[in-house]
Amino acid sequence: MVTKRTKGRGGTGRTTPKGAITGSTSSRATKSSGRAESSARYTPPTAADLHAPSRLWVPVLMFSMLGLGALLIILNYVGALGGVNNVWLIVGLGCILAGIIAATQYR
Repeated sequence: MVTKRTKGRGGTGRTTPKGAITGSTSSRATKSSGRAESSARYTPPTAADLHAPSRLWVPVLMFSMLGLGALLIILNYVGALGGVNNVWLIVGLGCILAGIIAATQYR
């Protein structure tokens, strides 16, 4: 009866030896280019990238959409757009919603 081996060569299952420094590139350097191979691990963005200020168009879009939406609703109820119509109300609320969505991108 043949038994099935669960681990190769009877080792502990480690790929790198215990206590080895994972950032060491001396064993990964290629002979032709002399550069280290890129790692397959995920590298999170740096803190400078996460807290970068917003571009100028974000607050401009945010305030213009909020203002346009409020203006459309006010003009609808005053009757300046040809009488009270629910279409202008929906468009105004949509503009306000677009302004709120733009506000979530503001840093």
